[in-house]
Amino acid sequence: MRIVVDDLSGPQIAGFLEEHVRQMREISPPESKHALDLDGLRRPGITFWSVHDGDQIIGCGALRRLDADHAELKSMRTAVARKRGGVASRLLEHILAEARRTGFSRISLETGSADFFLPARSLYAKFGFTDCGPFADYRPDPLSTFMTRTL
Repeated sequence: MRIVVDDLSGPQIAGFLEEHVRQMREISPPESKHALDLDGLRRPGITFWSVHDGDQIIGCGALRRLDADHAELKSMRTAVARKRGGVASRLLEHILAEARRTGFSRISLETGSADFFLPARSLYAKFGFTDCGPFADYRPDPLSTFMTRTL
């Protein structure tokens, strides 16, 4: 398994992310869907990583700079066939280390509050994230859970 900064130019990562956005649209109403599409992830201030096993993409995640000290974790996804296999944990460790190296002191995230997102919330809690209020340009939403941690 290798984790690389991805320039989001390949068709394989485009398909992987398209599946992610499609699934989030099926689960969440438009006003509660915060997953970024390919163009959204290409904006300045976002670093995107993909996780590879051989020639297969098995996961991804991104970090969006909010300000000099605070970043947002975005677009965490693991391939369905690789869920519960340690991909997300390894990627999250990598992203947190990169955030520290970059000089961030706080990482926050938004994820869903529905049962579908329970494994994600459990993963984040295992890594020290705790519930918080909305941050950046988010607004209170009963379908969202906001979490944060210091580095």
